[in-house]
Amino acid sequence: MKVIEHIEKANGRPLFSFEILPPLKGQNIQSIFDGIDPLMEFKPPFIDVTYHREEYEYKEHGNGLLEKKIVKKRPGTVGICAAIQNRYQVDAIPHILCGGFTKEDTENFLIDLDFLGIENVVALRGDAVKSEIYFKPEREGHSYASELVSQIQNLNNGIYLDEDLQNTTKTNFCIGVAAYPEKHMEAPSMESDIRFLKQKIENGANYIVTQMFFDNQKYFDFVAKCRASGITVPIFPGLKPIATKKQLNLIPHRFKVDLPDDLILEVQKAKDNEAVNEIGVEWCLQQSKELVAAGVPILHYYSMGKAANIKKVASAIF
Repeated sequence: MKVIEHIEKANGRPLFSFEILPPLKGQNIQSIFDGIDPLMEFKPPFIDVTYHREEYEYKEHGNGLLEKKIVKKRPGTVGICAAIQNRYQVDAIPHILCGGFTKEDTENFLIDLDFLGIENVVALRGDAVKSEIYFKPEREGHSYASELVSQIQNLNNGIYLDEDLQNTTKTNFCIGVAAYPEKHMEAPSMESDIRFLKQKIENGANYIVTQMFFDNQKYFDFVAKCRASGITVPIFPGLKPIATKKQLNLIPHRFKVDLPDDLILEVQKAKDNEAVNEIGVEWCLQQSKELVAAGVPILHYYSMGKAANIKKVASAIF
């Protein structure tokens, strides 16, 4: 079932969803199931599965020369989605990236998903590889998520890259895209960021899921600006409980989001990470309650493979 159909079926009742990471290469899928099983009691209509593009590693040879090697540390997104749908009978939503894909790669990826009966995707540009400062698209690939959305929508209309194909079958993907309540780090302003977001909607995206945030007012202000710009699709808040003191520095650096001073002070005063985890759960719980009261259709949690703290939050909400 499509995400927008799940929302309609809920008839105003807030839904619970979460996102998982594929396991590192060399690990098995049981680690994924171990992270999902504790959360199934909250009846998620769908589970997001991230995709991680290739990275470059340099192997030094005895003669001093360096060999550039492409590696994928977290493969398996499509297989995990198929396994989730088979095991749990819920919709799995794979992320699709511009980075690391040509347009032909993307088309073949989407065809595989369609064959598996997967009806939802999240279209993302993706980050630059660690060895590069700025995002660099593949040759014959997409530079922007809006272009990726257009390709997916073209397939929904039966338009393939090969114009000579006859009697093509239309796909039926519901398309999600990402948004940043505190502005994407590469955007020159919030207004320009929202213009680019609106372009993704006009190209065919059906809903928006936000980057994590820790101050609900930033989400409310962002939604108001989107509505004022003419964006009418559902906008899901993305949430994550803080679990360790290290995350005070890691989260702002990696995800380019701000942490409220009150939260920072509480975490800094905590005697250990067990106390930090309790603070993070309580903060996320209060965020969730306020968002439910505001009528959001879905609370979307970034689990990062850790289910225990999200289960504590969900137990008090759902």
